[in-house]
Amino acid sequence: MVETMRRGRRRAAGRKAAGRAAAAVSYAAMGWPVCAGAYPPPARTHRGAGAVRGCSCDRIGCPAPGAHPISAAWQVEATTDPAVADAMWAARPDANVILATGRVFDVLDVPAPLGLTALNLMAGADIEPGPVALSAGDRALFFVLTRGAPADEQEWWSCHLDSEPGSGTEHSELSGLPGLPGLRWHCRASYVVAPPSRLPGAGAARWLREPGSHPLPDGLRLLEVLADACEGARQ
Repeated sequence: MVETMRRGRRRAAGRKAAGRAAAAVSYAAMGWPVCAGAYPPPARTHRGAGAVRGCSCDRIGCPAPGAHPISAAWQVEATTDPAVADAMWAARPDANVILATGRVFDVLDVPAPLGLTALNLMAGADIEPGPVALSAGDRALFFVLTRGAPADEQEWWSCHLDSEPGSGTEHSELSGLPGLPGLRWHCRASYVVAPPSRLPGAGAARWLREPGSHPLPDGLRLLEVLADACEGARQ
């Protein structure tokens, strides 16, 4: 009985890994830059009694378990070649899926309840939000047209990233936009964790609105609705 259960778990894990690999290849085929991400390892003690390994990066106390690229060279490794993506996941079948932002798309990253409220407001206002994902944590990700590299650097909001593997992300809030608590704009030199990646104890990320079926909208237009959602949350 125990061995049967173990085989079942191994088969389920294999199917999930194949799903992440297929998703990575699909994103690359769409022209979305993808690279391998850290992932939750099997639950077990590590480096002594009572120490739990929460991330494959092997860093005790990783601030973003399973939510950062494996390699410090992720910006170089991010690929839009499906064959390269396929080889990347063949070498690391457990890897989460990381999408590099600021090249083809940017991402407006908001608390999940705020994002769901904003989606309802957009539906009422007949606004098309484009692709939207729920992260494996508590965030909603709105994929929008990239702002690229504006001529005026004052128009570029940066999400600060520490690219040391295992260090995770430390994002700055959008400056100069009062009334948008918790909103992050992922653009150049940033990234997001894409479905069907999973985080420790949080399940798998999933799409609410699939990419490919919904064109990327203008991010500034969506900001107006997100601001309304923030204002409503404070009342």
